[in-house]
Amino acid sequence: MNEDKSIDGILLRIEKLERAVFGQRKSAAPKRDGFAGATGGLRFLIAQGFFDRKRNFSGIEAELHKHNYYYSKQAIQTPLNNLSKGGGALVGFKEMGKMKITAMI
Repeated sequence: MNEDKSIDGILLRIEKLERAVFGQRKSAAPKRDGFAGATGGLRFLIAQGFFDRKRNFSGIEAELHKHNYYYSKQAIQTPLNNLSKGGGALVGFKEMGKMKITAMI
């Protein structure tokens, strides 16, 4: 029992030392409450105004990575297709043979 108390005391001291040396840890991810998963990542980009102009898939994927949303191409494509359907928040169209995505106007 006494050994448990001494280990706990040591751990508390280490935590205090780390806070003193390194400061409070800050989250690297941007604040994005309510935007979970691949669909949430796309909704986050919509809320940020990312789709105010035409975007291609590679640009969308890169922007998701920039905001710490790391999903496979297939996991991004499915919600992107769903958001681009009738009544969705996005519009998909082909321009010079390549698919482009933009926000509903």
